[in-house]
Amino acid sequence: MKCRHCQTELTLPFIDLGAAPPSNAYLTSQTLHAPEKYFPLRVLVCTECWLVQTEDYAGADELFSADYAYFSSFSTTWLNHAEEYVADMVQRFGLNGNSRIVEVAANDGYLLQYVKARNIPCLGVEPTAGTAGAARKKGIEIVKAFFGVRLARDLVGQGKQADLTVANNVLAHVPDINDFVAGFSLLLKPAGVSTFEFPHLLRLVSENQFDTIYHEHYSYLSLTTVKRIFEHNGLSVFDVEELPTHGGSLRVYAQRSDSGVRKQSPNVAAISAYEAAAGMIDKAFYAGFQTKADHIKNDFLAFLIDAKRANKAVAGYGAAAKGNTLLNYAGVRSDLLPYVVDRNPAKQDKFLPGCRIPIVAEAHLQQTQPDYVAILPWNLREEVMAQLAYIREWGGQFVTSVPVLEIK
Repeated sequence: MKCRHCQTELTLPFIDLGAAPPSNAYLTSQTLHAPEKYFPLRVLVCTECWLVQTEDYAGADELFSADYAYFSSFSTTWLNHAEEYVADMVQRFGLNGNSRIVEVAANDGYLLQYVKARNIPCLGVEPTAGTAGAARKKGIEIVKAFFGVRLARDLVGQGKQADLTVANNVLAHVPDINDFVAGFSLLLKPAGVSTFEFPHLLRLVSENQFDTIYHEHYSYLSLTTVKRIFEHNGLSVFDVEELPTHGGSLRVYAQRSDSGVRKQSPNVAAISAYEAAAGMIDKAFYAGFQTKADHIKNDFLAFLIDAKRANKAVAGYGAAAKGNTLLNYAGVRSDLLPYVVDRNPAKQDKFLPGCRIPIVAEAHLQQTQPDYVAILPWNLREEVMAQLAYIREWGGQFVTSVPVLEIK
């Protein structure tokens, strides 16, 4: 396999998580009786541009299908983050009713609803039918398509160039990262700004976040690599911020290389130097991650087995992709984790891919009163612990597995 950015032959392994179905390929009571399609989940490192990437097995159309069930609006924390982002960008870049904001991977309108409320013209690009439909119900204009150079040219031809483009947690999700990034350099107005948010590879490695790895994430990104990819495709980075979201993310600000006028913030050099000091452009940085992941998997599995032997009930919370990676790699089935709770009605009464554990509504927790609730999307642990604080009434405790097993 060759690097999806620079075409260098890939030889440096990062982690091998065996094989699993796509993390968002939830099963219904009908498909539960049919075979599932499994793909290898192996990640390699490019020693030329240091892009960390999955081996290519599944196409985007197989991973982001019509019944894709990730809806951003079910997390209060994420909605607050989106609303604050819109307020900050409007103020920083002087956006108003004469501006245009385009969000790529607009999902269910979780962010553009706040743009619309400010009467700023906006457009969302979203390839999955369910989430696109949810955004349209909020009155948001949506183009249902995958983004790249071709779509960018079409939008420019329609007079829809952008003063601001938004791409939150999508840069890692694209198989052709060069075509995707090049699309933004075309879609931006000459003085426009693009922002990209993505989980920071440095935090993934340093905090053992192996469950962030799944098929829908084609790439795992550092600022060092993103700068190189952007420069190759007509964008230049002028600022970067560290964010607490998704276990530690970067927000990168970029402008057109041919017409951007903003000076580069000292943040860019500072975080680039931070990554270099951590060793991210050295093979040794990527060694040993498999062993760390195996420790997390083994500790979580041991906890579930010990709880079962002690006749303690364990429930899961959050039918998230993170959890599916952990559960499938650990080989957990419903004998150890009878059900997983999720607030999203699109996931309820379905089954997790691979492990086939049933997904239920929150009311099931109060009915069964488990001894432990394992929070699978650990990045939302504070929100979930506050939401489910009532489990303390029967002596229930919360469990998270990343970066280490904790019982609270």
